[in-house]
Amino acid sequence: MELPPPHFHRNVRVHLNRVSPQRWIGRAAANGDNNLLPWPARSPDLTPRDFFLWGFVKDSVYVPPLPTSIHELRDRITHALQAITADVLHRVWDEFDYRVDVCRVIQGAHTEGL
Repeated sequence: MELPPPHFHRNVRVHLNRVSPQRWIGRAAANGDNNLLPWPARSPDLTPRDFFLWGFVKDSVYVPPLPTSIHELRDRITHALQAITADVLHRVWDEFDYRVDVCRVIQGAHTEGL
């Protein structure tokens, strides 16, 4: 049996319905979830975690020779995260600000290829 993604798990939605009714955006189930808006299909990756962190870590971790143990993989991930400097975070924030501005200007229209 395949589990739903963590952000769509029933426990997460129950928590959001209780703590933030009518204030969360996401996939709602047919059982009457109390979300503000549905998550738009094919929405852009707006969060820095989505457009920066995962790619940065993967590019740093999965370089030949590939890790051969969980311990080595964990060490590489730790080193990749420790390599993120304040300057890098400032550039990520500037990119995030730009992406939000683009969404405002185009009023939520399709952004692929911009």
